[in-house]
Formats: sequence, C-alpha cells, structure tokens
Amino acid sequence: MASPFLAATTIFLVVLFIGTFVSCIEGAPRAFFVFGDSLVDNGNNNYLLTSARADSPPYGIDYPTHRPTGRFSNGFNIPDLISQELGAEATLPYLDPELTGDKLLVGANFASAGIGILNDTGIQFANIIRISRQLQFFEQYQARVNALIGEEQTERLVNGALVLITLGGNDYVNNYFFLPVTPRRLQYNLQDFSAYLISEYRKILMRLYELGARRVLVTGSGPLGCVPSSLASSSVNGECAEEPQRASAIFNPLLVQMIQGLNQQLGSDIFVAANAVAMQNNFIKNPQAFGFVTSKIACCGQGPYNGVGVCTAASNICPNRDIYAFWDPFHPTERANKIIVQTIFTGSDKYMTPMNLSTIMAIDSL
Repeated sequence: MASPFLAATTIFLVVLFIGTFVSCIEGAPRAFFVFGDSLVDNGNNNYLLTSARADSPPYGIDYPTHRPTGRFSNGFNIPDLISQELGAEATLPYLDPELTGDKLLVGANFASAGIGILNDTGIQFANIIRISRQLQFFEQYQARVNALIGEEQTERLVNGALVLITLGGNDYVNNYFFLPVTPRRLQYNLQDFSAYLISEYRKILMRLYELGARRVLVTGSGPLGCVPSSLASSSVNGECAEEPQRASAIFNPLLVQMIQGLNQQLGSDIFVAANAVAMQNNFIKNPQAFGFVTSKIACCGQGPYNGVGVCTAASNICPNRDIYAFWDPFHPTERANKIIVQTIFTGSDKYMTPMNLSTIMAIDSL
C-alpha cells in the first residue's frame, strides 16, 4: 500500500501540473485552429501516402530552414503569417508526433492538401484528410486537451480560439473542372453546383460551431481562372480563364450571404467571411502596384506560364520569389500571402464581412 505522504505528494504534483497548464492558457496568446486545403496545410500530408504533398525541394526555399516543410509555398503560408501577427508560435500539423503537452495549447492545424467541401473532391490524390475527418480530429484533439487541463479549461480554450477554414477552390479545380466531362458537371450547371457547395459548407460551419468554435475566419475561393494553371490550360491571349473565374464570382458572394444568414440565426458574429478573390484580384490586375513583375507566370513550374504540372526540383525556378505573385501553378508566394493576411487584418468591408481581424481582436480583448 502506498504511504499517505506519497499519495499526498502525487496529488500535489498533479494539481501543480494542471495549474501550470491553466496559467499557460490564461497568459498565452489565444489558441489557433486551422482547417482546409493546400492553401493552409502546413505538413499533415507529409504523414500520408498521397501525391498531394510539398515535402521536396524547391518547396520551402525561403522558409527559415530553407527546407521543404509540407507547406505549398516558397516560405510561410497564411496560417503562419496570422500566427505571427497574433504574437503566437505557428501551429503544428495535427499528425506531427511533436504535437503533445503544452504545444497542444497553441492549437493545431488539421488541413490537408487536395480536399474540398465535398467528399468526392480530390479522389485522385487517394489518402487525404477530408473535412469530415478533420472535424473528427478536432474532437479527438479536445479529448487529449481534456486529459491535460480538464473539461472546463478545454472548453474555454476552444471557445476563445481563433479558427481559420479555407475550402471551395478544389471543389472546382479538382472536381467540377478536373476533366472536360465530370460527374458533377453532368449533374449540375455552374450556378447550381455553387449553391450546392454553399449548402454543404454551411453544414461544416455549423459542425464547427457545435464543437465549440466561436470566432471562425472563412476564406472564399481565390481567382480560380487567373492562376497560372488555368492560364496554361484555358487562357485566351493571357486573359483569365472564363469558366473558373465565373465560378469564383458566383461562389464568394454566395458564401458571404450564407455567413450573414448563419450569424443572424446564431445571434452573434461567429463567422467572418474573407473575400479572397477580391484581395487577390488587386495584385493580379495591377501587379506592378504591389511590387510584382508578373501575376501570370508562376515562379516554379514548366510549360506556358510555368502552369503545367507541379513544382519540382526539375522545374524552372525564378531567382527572386518576392517579385512573383504565384509560387507554383496554384499557390501564392509568401509575399503575396503577406498581402492577403494584411488585408485580413485591416481590410475594409469590401474584403472582410462583417469586420476585419484587427476589429475582432479589439472586441475580444475588452
């Protein structure tokens, strides 16, 4: 039988351990959770048997380590830059074995390249973490934190966290438009498909709310017709491809409308829409005004506009990534990501509905 002294010491150490974690919550920046696709994946797909991965050079060429991390960028991606603005360390991928102990209190990144709103999006990539699975991982995460700091403190951490979710682009690029004829194109015209996506996205956002998310930044799709991949496959004289660009023009207003309705139903500004297409159209239409030499040619790639295939060590690679808006056929450069994140923090209601992130931070600090 254990001695009373040993038992009392054990209880004291457990209480001290829990108290240390609780004080970490109260003194640290708010937790940050990330869901979505390759625009926000920071390495989960490194741990999966999938072709949708960015774990080989030249990805990460401008990251502090100058090595690939699984981010689809030459350097930092959007979640990294948001964390920096918040004064927090970057969230680890949920599948990273290092995501344990006090690192869990920083938050987690559940995103996986290739996924979409719909489960049939990205099937060509095989083993990816679909959004339903990401939400299951979020539940699993909360159970792990419960074991560390208790249910009440876990609920406070999750309720007080900032959440970023980025979905929709792949449902067009890697589903609806993936081939000249696809099951979804046979099933829906573009307007009806977009409305269907929004109705499914609403269910995802409601599930996030049920799981405790109370500040959720929801980014719309980027200018799908203007990325180098679309220019290489569908452009006429270097103009943005008409159908993918029309998809963006339909999807984003519907997303804003859905989020406004959802907030009204919930009686609070839980969800904030970031109009990614409007943000990126600025530097796509006038790249020189933002210090870019081009918004048409990817820094890393091959073929017309460097928009064919994927970025590999055998690709053409530009020597100065800061003067290119696009890093590879689909993803912005780190410098373009910085412009996007700055707009998320300080942009007007043209870009952020109902408010920008700086306003959210000010309100939540009261």
